[in-house]
Amino acid sequence: MRTYNIFISHSWKYDEDYQRLIGLLDKEPCFQGNYRDYSVTKDEPILSKNGNKLTDQGLMARISEQIRSASVVLIPVGIYATHSDWINEEIKIAKGFGKPIIAIKPWGTQRVSSVVKDAIETVGWNGSSIVDAIKRHTK
Repeated sequence: MRTYNIFISHSWKYDEDYQRLIGLLDKEPCFQGNYRDYSVTKDEPILSKNGNKLTDQGLMARISEQIRSASVVLIPVGIYATHSDWINEEIKIAKGFGKPIIAIKPWGTQRVSSVVKDAIETVGWNGSSIVDAIKRHTK
């Protein structure tokens, strides 16, 4: 089976969205264990070589490396995504590398972020829909 390299753009402030999304992916039988997550998580932040926190510029450079390694970028598009400078920077990086962006609309969301305009596809908060989109847009 193929391994899919993904980057999930998310705000640490809304870590539960990231955790739910990982849970959905892990429940998909044909996808479980067949992906590598290049996301920068709250539990595994990127640190400098000596273990210190990076400057914003250093962090952005490392995030850029992570996105470059991914085949696709997933973005949960609750309205908070519009106001996150980091998510907007990650979108710019993904576009710069020509990475497909898949927007994921959370359950019950009436309003979604304007970042949807940059997505190649918008899917619902459904594991099989997300996995199908990843497979369609991964080179």
